[in-house]
Amino acid sequence: MKDKIFGVLQRVGRSFMLPIAILPVAGLLLGLGSSFTNTTTIETYGLQWLLGDKTILHALLVIMNAVGSAIFDNLPLIFAVGVAIGMAKKEKEVSALSAVIAYFVMNVSINAMLKISGKILADGSIAKDVLDGTITSVCGIQSLQMGVFGGIIVGLGVAALHNRFYKIELPNALSFFGGTRFVPIISTVAYLFVGIIMYFIWPTVQNGIYALGGVVTGTGYFGTLLFGIIKRALIPFGLHHVFYMPFWQTAVGGTMEVAGHMVEGGQNIFFAQLADSANIAHFSAGATRYFSGEFIFMIFGLPGAALAMYKCAKPEKKKQAGSLLLSATLACMFTGITEPLEFSFLFVAPALFAVQVVLAGSAYMIAHILNIAVGLTFSGGLLDFFLFGILQGNEKTSWMLVIPVGIVYFLLYYFIFSFLIKKFDFKTPGREDDDTETKLYTKADVNARKAAKDTKASDDKATVDELSQTISRGLGGKANISDVDCCATRLRITVIDPDKVNDVLLKSTGASGVVHKGQGVQIIYGPRVTVIKSDLEDYLASVTEEHFEDDAAENNTASASKTKDSTTSSDKAQDSDVESEPTSTVIISSPMTGIAADLSTAPDEAFAGKMMGDGAVVTPEEGVVVAPEDGTVLFVFDTKHALGFTTDSGIGMIIHVGIDTVKLEGKGFDVQVEAGCHVNKGDVLMKLDLDYLKANAPSVTTPVICTELKDNQKIRLITDGPIKAGEPLYAVDTYEK
Repeated sequence: MKDKIFGVLQRVGRSFMLPIAILPVAGLLLGLGSSFTNTTTIETYGLQWLLGDKTILHALLVIMNAVGSAIFDNLPLIFAVGVAIGMAKKEKEVSALSAVIAYFVMNVSINAMLKISGKILADGSIAKDVLDGTITSVCGIQSLQMGVFGGIIVGLGVAALHNRFYKIELPNALSFFGGTRFVPIISTVAYLFVGIIMYFIWPTVQNGIYALGGVVTGTGYFGTLLFGIIKRALIPFGLHHVFYMPFWQTAVGGTMEVAGHMVEGGQNIFFAQLADSANIAHFSAGATRYFSGEFIFMIFGLPGAALAMYKCAKPEKKKQAGSLLLSATLACMFTGITEPLEFSFLFVAPALFAVQVVLAGSAYMIAHILNIAVGLTFSGGLLDFFLFGILQGNEKTSWMLVIPVGIVYFLLYYFIFSFLIKKFDFKTPGREDDDTETKLYTKADVNARKAAKDTKASDDKATVDELSQTISRGLGGKANISDVDCCATRLRITVIDPDKVNDVLLKSTGASGVVHKGQGVQIIYGPRVTVIKSDLEDYLASVTEEHFEDDAAENNTASASKTKDSTTSSDKAQDSDVESEPTSTVIISSPMTGIAADLSTAPDEAFAGKMMGDGAVVTPEEGVVVAPEDGTVLFVFDTKHALGFTTDSGIGMIIHVGIDTVKLEGKGFDVQVEAGCHVNKGDVLMKLDLDYLKANAPSVTTPVICTELKDNQKIRLITDGPIKAGEPLYAVDTYEK
């Protein structure tokens, strides 16, 4: 039951992302329009000639201000449509139309009840005994002030009706009204009664909402701290939207009269004051307490953590770690998207995330204490800080205090993270190659390729998307996928059988982490996730109903134990080597002409660390790859850069041409063999365009590794230096157990 609730909340949370996506644009329009039509601002900077009344720019900015305000004024309807679209499994456009209809029907029903009960008089005025702010105009309809909750109630209800009835079959006489046409019909009938019911129960609900908000607002600065801690702690579960949106958009976050209108929700209050900024001496820090603190830890704090992780990285890994951390830091600072940076340490060092939760929560409280009132649209990046802090002036926002506080937080994050990373040897980027697991090939991948070959005939009808295919198989196949969607950084999947999900395959697609909870699976990709989601949907629509099972539970633990197992194997082999001579030896020849070297010299931490197995590397000088021994080709990757091979003596191998060559999408490779074919030593496996590979790949150094060594087997390098194709490269020695 608990897991089912999580799955529903996950879908609810991600459905908020569509309406939230419009807020940055609306906020930008409102911010620019309000800032540059403000008389004080224009006079202060002497811009009357450019922005004064009756100029073209002034007129344009007034329009921009009105458009931005219109979006914020109609957020309940926008949320009704957005939630309905997000929660609908298919035929989403029908769900959207039904939500619009239901929203109007509900409010008209409430309006009728208010008139019948005498709370709205015949002339349209509100009765004197009605509490101020409880009745408002909703799209021109006088109705109860339900705020965004009203839209969410419509969106959730319509989506439930839609998913239940969009395939309904009616008797022949009524068949025209079946299927998707039935959804707006049943929604209309249902929300006629919902409106009547809401008239009776919403006043009680409204009192409850105010009481809930009072837990935070009534406990002052501690309440703000509590809000910040809870919001950040929910980040890994993707449920933070469910928690903070009521504080931003409803009476839970407080109410305030602005320009003669009662406004609910912290974000709405800020933008209402922004629209009336000429009459506001200082924006309400009580309203912005739910987001002003984000600028402190997003622009300053987390970059300090990134610097600490970079400084703690091993010298030989700093370049790679620096590139990863720099891109994540820039995303955090400029856009306020923290997940790429947070997930760089969340999965390898949860204790660091606990520190981040506490520090971030305290930043909300400090901003509240210092009366900092900088608003935002989506997240606390530099763009929003400039628009809603700097441009509005320090006297209105106290934005200058963010800088000294931010510097303190930068130092706190830096020193605390540095101390903990070194003290407990946390494997943050650059200390252990966790993030490059996405480049590893395991037994699961081999089996996936075999299965892919078996289903190739059915997939040939459509252009196979390699990434989407792997994601689908990692999720147990199309038949195991119930729902696909995404938020700003995560692919959100609902699966039928969670036991079929294979983390190893999913991480091999470039994911920085996978979160499980019941039937909900969240795969973290970063800002590119929307494209991944779209491609996956297209792929699923083009393939037949497939299942894919590959001992997911076993494979999900393989990655965690890989390093330990390989170390144990190596140690045992070394012990055996000291005590006795090998009982048997298999010679593996070089598949190419070039320079041979120990595997530890590979310019890739995953291979150099022997996480996939042991072997050697060859830097090719000729563009031909041949069979190292007599054996069978297990698979050829679709991107042609690597192939699996098993010798007749039973040694499983992978020949991976170059580093990061998967990104070349097969260019520069001419494969001469197919999966399943038997070859003799020296037979050509593939031809290479070395000039192209050298120009477009980080390195052409080729790992030649044994993937399934036993505990009593050890690799012994034979050639270190120039080598010809077919000459002995290394030996696989087997010792007595």
